[in-house]
Parts: sequence; structure tokens; C-alpha cells
Amino acid sequence: MCTRIVATIIVMFAMSAPAWAADREDLQIFREVSQQVLRYPYFTIFDSIHATVADGAVTLTGKVTMPYKRDAIAERVARVAGVRTVKNEISVLPVSMFDDELRLGIARAIYGNANFWSYGAMVNPPIHVIVENGRVTLEGVVNSNIDRMLARSIAGSFGAFSVTNNLKTDAEVTAELERL
Repeated sequence: MCTRIVATIIVMFAMSAPAWAADREDLQIFREVSQQVLRYPYFTIFDSIHATVADGAVTLTGKVTMPYKRDAIAERVARVAGVRTVKNEISVLPVSMFDDELRLGIARAIYGNANFWSYGAMVNPPIHVIVENGRVTLEGVVNSNIDRMLARSIAGSFGAFSVTNNLKTDAEVTAELERL
């Protein structure tokens, strides 16, 4: 479960050639940044934040549903010990009733499916439904490839212009973290 929490934020470290101690420090900063994002009370399954850390410099990317979230998340990350700078590249999703209906419909259908009840009961449900101009992107972590395919199938039944499935399995996330 800890892996799933850390993995809900996709991580790519842009490491230059500092000593192993600096790498370990960046990993610790990344973990604290992840916790700050996940503990932000207005971070929902309709938002997605990605972080990279290199020598204490944090770059935030992703998409949020409201402008105040973009700024508040960057402020929280800036307060993490060891963070030297924060580059905030988080974009705000456009306001659209069609997008809102897609978000709610897809999320209800996924988390209402018996295969995903355990995911929905989590404090930070791991499947994020990002909708921008009628295009859906699923992000996060699931237990198996079957869950990934089922979530994609459910999302594809709502009349979205496109569905991109960026869900990863626990095994894939573990392998990525081990490479770091």
C-alpha cells in the first residue's frame, strides 16, 4: 500500500552525476513532496500531479481542476525541508460541464464496480480520472493488468473523444522505483 501511495505521483528523477548521498537526499525530498501533495485536502481523483527532484530543485507538472490548487500545492512543496526551488508547471483544466459530467460518470462507474471497491475505500484512491476537452486520461496504480484493462473499458463507454490509459500495475511501479 505504501508503494501505491508513493506511486500515485509518477516519478522521474533527473539525476546528474552527484554523489550517492545527494541522490538519497533527493529521494527523501521526493517522498516528502509526495506526502505534501497527497495530504493536501483538496487534492482529488480528478487531479494529477507529477514531481521531479534534482539537487533539491522540484519541478511540478500535471493538471488540477481549480487554479487555487495549483498555487496551494506549490506553496506546500516549497515548505519541504531541503527544497531549494519549486518550478510550478501545473496546468489548470478548463471549465466545462461536459468534462465535469465525464469525470463524475467515469469515476462513479469505476469505483462503483465491485473490482474497484477496495480502491475506492482508500484514503487516497489510486485511480485518477483526468478530463480535458472531452479527452480522458486514467492515471495511477492498480493491482493487476486485468484491473488496468477493466478501468480502461469502463472509461471508454462514456462517449469521450479519446481515452488514454496511463495506469500502472504495482509490479511496474516497483520495478521503476528499483531502477532509481
